[in-house]
Amino acid sequence: MKKMIHSRRASLVTLVAALALSACGQEQTEAPQQGAQQEAPPHKVEVAEMERQDIPLDKSYPSLLRSDGEVTLVARVNGFLEERHFEPGQLVEEGDRLYTIEPDLYQATVNQREADLQSARAQLARAQRDAQRFEQLLSQNSVSRQQYDQALADQRVAQASVAQAEAALTSANLDLGYSQVTAPVSGMIGLSQVNVGNLVTSGTELATITPLDPLEVRFQLPQRDAFELRRQLSDGDDTSDIRAKLSIPGVSGGSDSELEGHLDFLGSRVDSGTSTVQASATFENPDATVLPGQFVRVRIEGLKRFDVMAVPEIAVTQGLMGPQVFVLDDEHKAREQTISLGEVAGPWQLIREGLEPGDRVIVGDPAGIEPGMTIDPQPFSGDAEEVVEEAEQEEAQEEQEAAQEMEAAAADGQPAEGEEGAQ
Repeated sequence: MKKMIHSRRASLVTLVAALALSACGQEQTEAPQQGAQQEAPPHKVEVAEMERQDIPLDKSYPSLLRSDGEVTLVARVNGFLEERHFEPGQLVEEGDRLYTIEPDLYQATVNQREADLQSARAQLARAQRDAQRFEQLLSQNSVSRQQYDQALADQRVAQASVAQAEAALTSANLDLGYSQVTAPVSGMIGLSQVNVGNLVTSGTELATITPLDPLEVRFQLPQRDAFELRRQLSDGDDTSDIRAKLSIPGVSGGSDSELEGHLDFLGSRVDSGTSTVQASATFENPDATVLPGQFVRVRIEGLKRFDVMAVPEIAVTQGLMGPQVFVLDDEHKAREQTISLGEVAGPWQLIREGLEPGDRVIVGDPAGIEPGMTIDPQPFSGDAEEVVEEAEQEEAQEEQEAAQEMEAAAADGQPAEGEEGAQ
């Protein structure tokens, strides 16, 4: 948007007039007295009657891209790193085998634990038979009660030995499984931190897997924007219904390079140090267009200012008392009205003070309008962007006409071809 359209246009008109006077040898023609006394026709320009409305905002917030599911692989067993089953930078799928850490050692431990379990089960079977036999002998008074109780105790010890052997076998199988390091998530794997042949211990970092789709951004919303967003959510919208767009400064060249996503979190408290509210959004990134760690800007769609006064930005000019607009009185004459400005929302300028509902404001191009000028009010379509585009097109046309007049004036002031030689 060009806030200085009016002053530039006035300077342009002055320049053209000066060139015209110079080309004509500063000749002046007296206008007929009768024509000078004629009153100028009313100036046609768009006029809007002020009313409170909801204005959509076009705001973006800086953020840092991150991968919510990024995982750092660590060794969970001790041993020599025997194999690496990937190339750095490769896209891996969940469950793919990535490293092998001396599995034979842990397979031997599993075999030993299986043998221990078989031995414990055999001892349990013998203890159960002894307990049953002593129970029969006790009923025949052939053994003492103490001997029978000892047989029952031996049976319970054997049962505990079986449980212990089963637990040891389970642990051994876990270690055997950990000897094959697999991908816990799908994504792009980075450089290996340990070379094949090195001894690794439990906790040694091996590599990092970064999921690229989807990606998450966390950013800070000014508290007013967060309150307005919560107001929208209170009307029945869900957080996922709030759409968001992501662009990368210096990289994104247009709307085709933007990623679309949705808001998935809006904080419930204001940071006392920054007066902001934490928010996050998720974006689909199927082609890996952007990568975690990049600085980006997030734009929330549907964010509004509710029940506000606003005029097209082009309608605001600078007066002696500060920002002002032109309003119409009952006789359709323009008069200046000083205002207090709020935020800029796309082509709209929010007004904090100075206007009331029902005021008739000139919202078209105010170039050439003076206080007291009679105005022929034209209906305003409500599209502020269209008004600004029309003003810019008129400015471009006037610049082109001025350039043509400058060229014509320069041509008239030069000697004709052949005259220079004669002189």
